[in-house]
Amino acid sequence: MQDAAVETSARELPRPRVASFALPALLFALLALTPLIGLVGPERYLLGLVTRAMIFAIAAIGLDLALGCGGLVSFGHAAFIGIGGYAAGILNVAGIDDVALVLAASLGASALFALATGSISLKTRGVHFIMITLAFGQMAYFVANSLKAYGGDDGLTLTNRVTLVGRDVFGGTYAFFYLVLALLILVYLSARAISASRFGRVLRGAKDNETRMAAIGFNPYPFRLTAYVISGVMAGLAGFLLAEQSEFVSPAFMTWQRSGDLIIMVMLGGIASLDGAILGALIVVLAEEMLAGVTEHWRVIFGPFLVLVALFARGGLIGLVRGRRHG
Repeated sequence: MQDAAVETSARELPRPRVASFALPALLFALLALTPLIGLVGPERYLLGLVTRAMIFAIAAIGLDLALGCGGLVSFGHAAFIGIGGYAAGILNVAGIDDVALVLAASLGASALFALATGSISLKTRGVHFIMITLAFGQMAYFVANSLKAYGGDDGLTLTNRVTLVGRDVFGGTYAFFYLVLALLILVYLSARAISASRFGRVLRGAKDNETRMAAIGFNPYPFRLTAYVISGVMAGLAGFLLAEQSEFVSPAFMTWQRSGDLIIMVMLGGIASLDGAILGALIVVLAEEMLAGVTEHWRVIFGPFLVLVALFARGGLIGLVRGRRHG
């Protein structure tokens, strides 16, 4: 009887608005054409910069899944990026470079850290959750600093990229670019499917009214913990890719400022839009690079832009593009 009521209640949960694939398809198409700029230009610098932006977009999508669906404002999310990167770096030092083993280690380590910290953090809500995730993120940062065998605060240089059955198939700039793009699309589609599923509807229902969800038979805690772990795994994937791109990993990957950057990417693009996370990551990374070439105080320029978006584009840039109106 109770199971039937739970199923009925789940069907009554509000389904997400089915967004058009036009904008994300356009974004992916433009990204796919980026190498053409490198072919006609004198250097491949732009290609590497866009690759980096796509890597952070993967982490931003993961955070948007937890934040947009579950209302989980994690201020220590960069720790997962660092853990994914350090897993790849430590295995590289050990002489292990098979992509399947290294990727499994990066994702597994991120998942375990998310499970351990999330099981504690999710017992709180609001500002307490934010502060606990920040504390765990700082703990991970200082642990990485203390790893003297792996460079300490100087970081760790990888001697080579991962291989597939002994072959260096990801060493080329263009091959790596399209690998990252393919993974970005896969992560986006996976997050979109999760958001539109019964699991995602329960998450949004708990975010809107936790008491009601508990009353109709749903315990929000395991749903939030699962979403947090999935989000951490996506950020761990970004860490793995970031380490492979730069062939370097350092504690700077997991600073609280980097976690703040991820939140800015999500909010700038539009919370709970997923494709907004991609747009936000691209804008933040590219704007940082361009403005940093003008002045070292580039945040003084970028800050007012964020304020204007917050004031006049309440749904983020994606909301502005789609013409959403918020009261």
